[in-house]
Amino acid sequence: MPLQNRSSRTRQRTVLLVVIMVLIVTIVAVLSAVLLANGMKETSMELLQWKGRGTTKNLQEVILGRCYNYITTVNPELRDKDCQKIWEKMQKAFIYKNPCNITIEDYQPLLDLASHPIPCNKSLFWSKTSDLVHRYTKTNHNFLTLEDTLLGYMADGISWCGNPSSPGINYESCPKWSECESNPSSVYWKMASKMFAEEACGVVQVMLNGSIEAGAFRSNSIFGSVEILNLDPDKVSTVQIWLMQNIGGPPSESCTGRSITRLKSILEERNLHVSCEDNYRPVQLLQCANDPDHADCRLCTNSVQ
Repeated sequence: MPLQNRSSRTRQRTVLLVVIMVLIVTIVAVLSAVLLANGMKETSMELLQWKGRGTTKNLQEVILGRCYNYITTVNPELRDKDCQKIWEKMQKAFIYKNPCNITIEDYQPLLDLASHPIPCNKSLFWSKTSDLVHRYTKTNHNFLTLEDTLLGYMADGISWCGNPSSPGINYESCPKWSECESNPSSVYWKMASKMFAEEACGVVQVMLNGSIEAGAFRSNSIFGSVEILNLDPDKVSTVQIWLMQNIGGPPSESCTGRSITRLKSILEERNLHVSCEDNYRPVQLLQCANDPDHADCRLCTNSVQ
């Protein structure tokens, strides 16, 4: 009997030890899982910090809404464009990527899908005249800016960028153009601008701001560094410069000014014919709608009579 009792107690102790070990292993496993989950959560919340505004809220809905509106009401000839695929290509170009490492190849599938021909004699380029030029194209449908194309219409005024960690999109901040050259917006607009210039044909126009003290033409602008370099001399017959001065603003430069002379030289070297007009009258009349009693506008009215 003593031997049996001793053997029974030994088995009990063994079973107890096994249970304790199983409990310890289980507790360690649970704690490890919790710590790992917390670590992954912290990692997923790590967002790169930038100086620009973050991705526009509800970006997908904004892009899809603009795309559908464009192909149904703005330009119904493009009704066969697939807006869902366009969004998927755009998202794939930047999501889960470092926003300073975006490439032309990232966006090429999107541009191939969303591009469309531009009718001859309708291309209107601009620099430092955003508000005025778009007010003009809204009242005169004979001209199209980049923002009047599908690619420009979808992305105008919004921002977007990715992040290497979850959720893959940074809604807090995105790089400014000055922070890194290969950011999502910069690459997108440069590629879209290049395509817009390549499509131009016939007589093309460019609206510049003659009230800028530093000069109306800047070689480092998208117009100066991308668009004029991609105009095809075999397709474009003339570049007409509209040099607009602010109503009541300083007339810093005219068509004979230094920066305009430099622009003319660049275009002529590319075998493009150039003309320039100070305060193109139809646009000036639009400016005067906001301030009809200004002296500049009275002079404008007298010249029309």
